[in-house]
Amino acid sequence: MPTTIDFYEAQAQKCAAEAKVSDLVNVRARLLRSAAAWRSMAERRSRSVTMRERLLAEKTREREVKAEETA
Repeated sequence: MPTTIDFYEAQAQKCAAEAKVSDLVNVRARLLRSAAAWRSMAERRSRSVTMRERLLAEKTREREVKAEETA
């Protein structure tokens, strides 16, 4: 089951919120790195979904053009 963009963003927000209340510098830094990593995964997933939709649309258009040519 593919992980959703919303899940990645929720994890990033959770890490950022925990970093704000952390008293330990090293824990705060780790949480901020984690938040950045989760955001990066959300962005990559979003680009992947966008690219997949674009490719599917192109293939659909190609099929329609072929169908019109043969008709």
